Amino acid sequence: MPILGSIIKSAIELGSKLPVEGYRKRSPIKLQEKTLLKMLKKAQNTAFGEEYGFEELIRSKNVISDFQKRVPLFDYNSIHKSWWSRTLNGESYVCWPGKVKYFALSSGTSEAASKYIPVTDEMLKAIKKTSTRQIFSLARYDFPREFYQKGILMLGGSTNLEFNGTYYEGDLSGITAGNIPFWFQHFYKPGKRISRERNWTTKLDEIVANAGSWDIGVIVGVPAWLQILMERIIKEYNLKTIHDIWPNLSIYVHGGVSFTPYVKSFEKLLDHPITYIETYLASEGFMAYQTRPNANAMQLVLDNGLFFEFVPFTDDNFDADNNLKPNARSLTIDEVEEGIDYALLITSVAGAYRYLIGDTIRFTSKELSEIVITGRTKHFLSICGEHLSQENMNRAIEMLAQQLNVSIPEFCVAGIKDESMFAHQWYLGSNDPINVDQACKLIDDNLKLLNDDYRVERLHAIRDVFVKVLPVDVFYNYMRKCGKEGGQNKFTRVLKNTKLTHWTQYLKSLEK
Repeated sequence: MPILGSIIKSAIELGSKLPVEGYRKRSPIKLQEKTLLKMLKKAQNTAFGEEYGFEELIRSKNVISDFQKRVPLFDYNSIHKSWWSRTLNGESYVCWPGKVKYFALSSGTSEAASKYIPVTDEMLKAIKKTSTRQIFSLARYDFPREFYQKGILMLGGSTNLEFNGTYYEGDLSGITAGNIPFWFQHFYKPGKRISRERNWTTKLDEIVANAGSWDIGVIVGVPAWLQILMERIIKEYNLKTIHDIWPNLSIYVHGGVSFTPYVKSFEKLLDHPITYIETYLASEGFMAYQTRPNANAMQLVLDNGLFFEFVPFTDDNFDADNNLKPNARSLTIDEVEEGIDYALLITSVAGAYRYLIGDTIRFTSKELSEIVITGRTKHFLSICGEHLSQENMNRAIEMLAQQLNVSIPEFCVAGIKDESMFAHQWYLGSNDPINVDQACKLIDDNLKLLNDDYRVERLHAIRDVFVKVLPVDVFYNYMRKCGKEGGQNKFTRVLKNTKLTHWTQYLKSLEK
């Protein structure tokens, strides 16, 4: 159907000009002010809106600053206890007009074992709108017209959501896939039937069985699970690479976790390079996406149901356990600087208000409102002042993989006591032979180059660095054991408290 590809390509080229030009003509802070005001008007008659005087706020001449003065900062525990728990119990007009029909279950990488994030109809509309904009941005990539009639494989959670009589719950990818536009269903794989499957192993079996009948041009999903799927397809059909069965595969859309550790092993499954496009679609909303080729950064969505604040990730704003302090200072989009780590706060059409989502970001271009994700507030390791970010860890492991010419798609690290001092215990997931002593020295040296605080503390407080190399399947089997297989689930990079205890107990059980 070449004509279909031609029509879609033309529509994308036309559509790409509309939102971008309007977006650039207005200042980011004006876009954000208008977005916030629109949300406050919509939510003024909710319990939350009445509690914090939204009716007065919408008449304010300084709506943003007055909003910041009136509404306190929230993390998941505080907003759930005071507000979202009422929504879960079926109460309407709590934080957003109407009754919440869907709740997205988080992957549990933060402090709560499982978080319930409200997903309103307005949020689903906002996600669809941003998704369409992302499709329009493909006009900036040089893909032939016939590419636009290829299938799009989205490997996510089940669309067969759990219903408890009051609301539906499930992975956000399952909620959004169950609400895809009618025109997109022609391209969407694995299709409605397979997407409803709740058992992850059965779902992969079904996809592998049907892979030969699909002409896939785009794959979407978490790197670990997509890599496992492609490896299974290659093995099942006795192929050399995934391009032997999907020759038109050209794009991988990824997000939610750094792709850096997976690149080396991922590209072994390809016959030729493909285009990587990063997105920032969290359970709380579609925050940002890559708008242009080779950007290595994502543009924040400033005019579609999200108001952002940025808290400098410093000891002034966060305590020793990386919990947000009540008096933390937040900045707006016009106040940020490039090259500084910020914890992200959002106010959204899903009924989140000044809510700490747990991610840290850094602006690479203030002019274009472009960011990179640097980690999680709870995934920073600083047991004695070393302040290691997830970005530091990802880069150190990437350097190690290059130095040893090996693939290390999974890893995690824990801070531990070592007599009267401290040590870092690394667990590397690799199927390649790795010299442990060499790995210890290289990780240590790499981190000293990447982080001055680490270099200083390595002299005074961090006594040693330990490394244990494990088969990659050990990580994925552990996630399966924890009920965290597939969908949007990712392995926690920093292990603390009960997570560390459970992980070490699991490893001991393998030795028996």
